[in-house]
Amino acid sequence: MLLWLNAAQLVLYIGLLALLGQGALYIIAGRRREGNLFYQLFQVLNRPWVGAARWIAPRQLAPRLLPVVAFCVMAVLYLAVTLAKIEHCVAIGMEGCR
Repeated sequence: MLLWLNAAQLVLYIGLLALLGQGALYIIAGRRREGNLFYQLFQVLNRPWVGAARWIAPRQLAPRLLPVVAFCVMAVLYLAVTLAKIEHCVAIGMEGCR
């Protein structure tokens, strides 16, 4: 169980950092962001999360806001997995979580 919680937490953490990186490059690079190699890499990494956000969000939402929705959903999921991990570690004893 702990292995699965750690794996889920790691996948969400990598996705959150990739979305933060994409957001930072969105601000820094400005209009030339589409030609930026790292921005394109972040777009590829974030495609599954943004696709899930597109599926969750209402159709009236602007497409440029989908990464923000994806970040919010992933942050909530990350907190839920972290709390589940803490609960699991308390239940089995802290020595089992090291």
